[in-house]
Amino acid sequence: MEAKAVAKYVRIAPRKVRVVMNLVRGKSVAEAFAILKFTPKAGADVIEKVLKSAVANAENNFDMNVDKLYISSAYVDQGPTLKRIHPRSRGQAFSILKRTSHVTVVVSER
Repeated sequence: MEAKAVAKYVRIAPRKVRVVMNLVRGKSVAEAFAILKFTPKAGADVIEKVLKSAVANAENNFDMNVDKLYISSAYVDQGPTLKRIHPRSRGQAFSILKRTSHVTVVVSER
């Protein structure tokens, strides 16, 4: 049995979140929370929030034991990109791509 949580349209680039996601994938939930607490990256806060939600789903919806949970799969997909324009000299316009992410965490019992 597995429980999952998804955060969609998070306004942070996927490659920034993937760096942190690779640290916690496959770890136990307690160990993952410890890693995320001391990781000084913006993606750590996002992943921690989704992981808390997945653990709550496992506990409340599927009656799983929180102490035996581990992150069975975790991935970050790219969401829609907000396109903005930055005016430059001589009438030029440079594009700014504000990327979004879909963060998914799945927890299972050992």
